[in-house]
Amino acid sequence: MTPANPESDAILLEAEGPVATLTLNRPKARNAIDDAMRADLMAALDHVARTDSVKALVITGAGKGFCAGGDVKSMQARLSVPPGEVALNGWRRQQRTHHAISMLHALPKPTIAAVNGAATGLGCDVALCCDFIIASEEARFAMTYILRGLIPDGGGMYFLPRRVGLPKAKELIFTGRTVEPEEALRLGMIDRVTGAETLVADAQAWAAELGKGAPAALALSKGILDATFELPVEQVFAMGSQAQAICYSSREHQESVAAFLEGVAQRRAAKEKGEAP
Repeated sequence: MTPANPESDAILLEAEGPVATLTLNRPKARNAIDDAMRADLMAALDHVARTDSVKALVITGAGKGFCAGGDVKSMQARLSVPPGEVALNGWRRQQRTHHAISMLHALPKPTIAAVNGAATGLGCDVALCCDFIIASEEARFAMTYILRGLIPDGGGMYFLPRRVGLPKAKELIFTGRTVEPEEALRLGMIDRVTGAETLVADAQAWAAELGKGAPAALALSKGILDATFELPVEQVFAMGSQAQAICYSSREHQESVAAFLEGVAQRRAAKEKGEAP
C-alpha cells in the first residue's frame, strides 16, 4: 500500500484492477480521525473520484478496529481554547467533517465499508455513509455520541434511519448501545457478514462486481437514488430524463446498441440461410 499523502501514512490507498482499497491507518488510536487524517481522507477520495480506471472503492481499518470516531486529543484541544472561540472553532471543524463525509457518500462509484472491528461514533457514520457495509464477525457498531453528551455529527441522523427505520434509529442513538453483526444484519444496518480472514477480499470481490456497469449510468443512478427519499416522483422522473439523455450519448450505450443490432443481423442472416431454426 502507498500513503495517500507522501508526508503521512494515516490513509493508505491501493488499487488492484478496478477496485481501490482505502485503509484508515492509525491502529494505535483505533483509527480515530484527527484533522490531518481527515485532510488525507479527502485527498484520497478526490483521487479515486478522478481516476477512471478505478470503478469501485472499499474502505477498511488497519489493526483490530475500523474507526473509533473522533480523536480524543482533538476533543481536548477543542475544549482548551478560550470560551468565546469554542463555538466558531467547532463550527469550522464540523464543516470540514461534513465535507469529508459528503465526498465519500457522493463518490460517483460504488462504495463498500469493510468493517473489521469497532465502528463507533464518527466511525459508525463513515460506514453508514457508504453504499454497502460488509462486516466481519469481530465488528461492532455503536452510535456513542450520547455517551459524550453529543449528537451524531457525521451524518448518522440521516443515514441510520434510512437503513433501520426512524424508531430503531432513535433507540440506537438515544442509548449509544453496541450492536453486534448478527443484530446489525437483522436490522438492515449492514448488508453482509463474513469471516475476519476473508473480509477485505470478500469486499473487493463484491466491489468488482458492483463496478462492472457503465460508469456514467452507475454514477447517475447513484446520485438520483441517494436523493429519492427527499424528492417527489415528478422530480425523480425529471432527473431521470436528464440522466438518460447523458447515457444516450455515452460510449458504453452506443457500443452496446451496436453489438445488439449486429447480433440481430447475424441471427437473421443465419435464419435466412437455413443455418438456424
